[in-house]
Amino acid sequence: MSGKTDPSDDEISGTEAPADRSTKRFQAKRDAILAAAADAINEQSAKGMTFADVARRVGLNTTSVTYYFKRKEDLAAAAFEHTLGRLDAMLDAALEEATPEARVARYLNLNMARLARIGRGEERDFAILSDLRAMEEPMKSQLMSGWRNIFRKTRSLWGKDGTRAQTDLRGARAHVLLENSFWLTAWLPRYEVDEYPRVEARLMDVFRHGIAAPGQGWAPDIFALEHDEPEPGREAFLLAATRLINELGYRGASVQRIASELNVTKGSFYHHLDAKDDLVAACYRRSFDILADAQRLAESHEGTHWDRLASTIATLLDVQFSERGPLLRTTALSGLPIQVRTTMIDRSNRIARRFAGMLSDGIAEGSIRPIDPLVASQALMSIQNAAFDMRKWASTMPRERAVAFYASTLAFGLFDDRPLAG
Repeated sequence: MSGKTDPSDDEISGTEAPADRSTKRFQAKRDAILAAAADAINEQSAKGMTFADVARRVGLNTTSVTYYFKRKEDLAAAAFEHTLGRLDAMLDAALEEATPEARVARYLNLNMARLARIGRGEERDFAILSDLRAMEEPMKSQLMSGWRNIFRKTRSLWGKDGTRAQTDLRGARAHVLLENSFWLTAWLPRYEVDEYPRVEARLMDVFRHGIAAPGQGWAPDIFALEHDEPEPGREAFLLAATRLINELGYRGASVQRIASELNVTKGSFYHHLDAKDDLVAACYRRSFDILADAQRLAESHEGTHWDRLASTIATLLDVQFSERGPLLRTTALSGLPIQVRTTMIDRSNRIARRFAGMLSDGIAEGSIRPIDPLVASQALMSIQNAAFDMRKWASTMPRERAVAFYASTLAFGLFDDRPLAG
């Protein structure tokens, strides 16, 4: 980008500013545009973001925004690159610590401190990364390469050397840590900012020691879930739509693309559903119904409350890693009409509260550690929500092992190697 200032700057000053002052002013306005773009992406998705909306948020006209970013895709890519840069810097700081436990604690602390600054109005949030796969080439490849670097660096919090099994387990831990840090924005605002340190300590306690009480093992049963759609072909339709929405986001998964995935016409789409919003709502209902079905089956299952919870977790991960999956990610909420989004969030919260009740029963019984049920339930929601992204990872090993590795991250904590002995 040249050193020339935005025309509006010249109009204000009346004279051309010195180069260093011009550069600082240019960078400040560019940063403000990126922050506004991040807000728009988080609310509406990268596809739904518009130059006009970003310009309105920073008090500029659309022409001024295009001076800094020629295309909307350039602006979205810059916002995502900014996020990747921030994550990279936090991981570098965490890697300065001597042990895996200290590194994870530092990374969580940096995230919580950032969210506290946002809560106090001292900082703006960065763009969530759920739309990376919906970007155009060559930007998509560049951004995905940056994301893979973040994942590998997170995995290295537990070390770089080791066996294939150790690498697999570290991959599960890295994914759970990253996804929990992203999921914080969904539930942390329910707390006052001055409570954040307590929330951080209780989440780190789950990361450090897990959920199961000492002496509890991992021997889950996989529940026989029966979720039948009344209309023939509808289940396959919803599954295909769910996969595409998870990968490309609400706006990236067009009706035409979903129809093409199933090799049907757009008319077939409208035979099943009246509009795209109805499709997303139906996908959510299917996913939430499966979650709730697993929870209900657990209530009448034999064994301790830990056994029941373990079987619930294993059943849902088995769904995510199998041809019966996936479940719809809550990141697809971005871009949904507010009324639909509110309905889906309310259902998600009810499922989280049910997990909290299962945890509370286990704590009273003694089969689950005395943890904060509300905090731990959100960690459980996070791994169920995010397991879709680990389907390729899970396909490289027996599914039972993939489920055990992934579930161990919260069952026994991020530093317990007992899954390697199985």
